[in-house]
Amino acid sequence: MEEDICILISDLSGYTALTETHGAVSAADLIDRYIAIVKDCLVGDTHIQERTGDELMIVSTSADFLLATAMNIINTTSKEHNFLLVHGGLHYGKVLKRHDSYFGSAINLTSRIAAKANPGTYWCSVEFIESLSDKPQSNLKSMGKHSFKNITGLVELYELSNENINSVFIDSVCRMLILDTNQAIKHPTRNDIYFCSSNCLDIYLRNQLSNMEVN
Repeated sequence: MEEDICILISDLSGYTALTETHGAVSAADLIDRYIAIVKDCLVGDTHIQERTGDELMIVSTSADFLLATAMNIINTTSKEHNFLLVHGGLHYGKVLKRHDSYFGSAINLTSRIAAKANPGTYWCSVEFIESLSDKPQSNLKSMGKHSFKNITGLVELYELSNENINSVFIDSVCRMLILDTNQAIKHPTRNDIYFCSSNCLDIYLRNQLSNMEVN
């Protein structure tokens, strides 16, 4: 039997780049850290339903609980030094639960919304916003209407974000957040570029040299 549920699909922006740069052990450690952060951010009956790689599907019967959880995750992860920004999608719709797994078009649409979201943001469907009892207009930005494969009509989306994210540095190689520049590796000539390690700086400089040689 189908039931209405609120869905958040959240993953880590730049996880592939981090894995390729720092290796599988660092990537696995980051996932463990990510799951621990999310568990501490859960509100009400919100819970982690499934994990696939760095993607978490988080569900709740309450849009308000899930929105509070989403904001907790965005705010907490954006304050974690040498971590990655999250991004994802929030939606409300009917799903079928079988053998402790969820199925249905609502899951598919949430996943596609999540794929569109910018680093450090969650994009929300109108259905999710309308299911809220208290709509946070100050934190929502209209992203217009979007088309999705196998979805009839256009889907109107809104962006939920933390305004403080724009003030942090991001390692351009592994995509990790640089919150404490005193612990970071500075670019040799530029004051606006920092790296989490000398390895990332070396990769960056090699790539710059390679691009110059090609041009």
